[in-house]
Amino acid sequence: MSNFVLIKQHLREVLIFCFNWKKSVAETHRMFVEVYGDTDKSYREWFRCFKDGDFSVEDKPHSGQSKKFEDKELEALLEEDQSQTQEELAESLGVTQQIVSARLRAMGIIQKQGNWVPYELKPRDVERRFFTCEQLIQRQQRKVFCIGL
Repeated sequence: MSNFVLIKQHLREVLIFCFNWKKSVAETHRMFVEVYGDTDKSYREWFRCFKDGDFSVEDKPHSGQSKKFEDKELEALLEEDQSQTQEELAESLGVTQQIVSARLRAMGIIQKQGNWVPYELKPRDVERRFFTCEQLIQRQQRKVFCIGL
C-alpha cells in the first residue's frame, strides 16, 4: 500500500496529461474512477480551461466567495457612527448587505430609531427604564383630577 496522498493539484496535473494525450472528458473520468475512485467531477471545466490555454492547476478565487471580516471591524464602524445603514456598513467592509445583516443579527444588534443598539439591554439600561417607570407612576398618583360639577 503506497503512502501517496491524493490532492487536487495532483489530479489536475494528471488532467493536463490526459488533455495533452487527446483523451475525452468521459474517458478521462472513467480512468480516474478506476484508478482513484470517485474524485473531483469538474473535468469538463478543467478541460475548457486547458483548451483556452490556461494550464494553471491552482484554485482561482471565485466571484461568489464573499470577503470575510471580523465582528470587531463591524463593531468599530458602529462605534464611529451608530446611525449608518446596513448598505453603508457593507460598502465600508467590502461585503454584501445580506452578510452585514446576518452578522448584526448574530451579534444581537438591532436598529432602533435610526441607531444600532444591542438587542439585550445592559443592566444599567434596565435600571434606567425601571426608574423612569417608577417616576411616571408616582407622577400619575400625585396628579389631581378635576371633576366637573
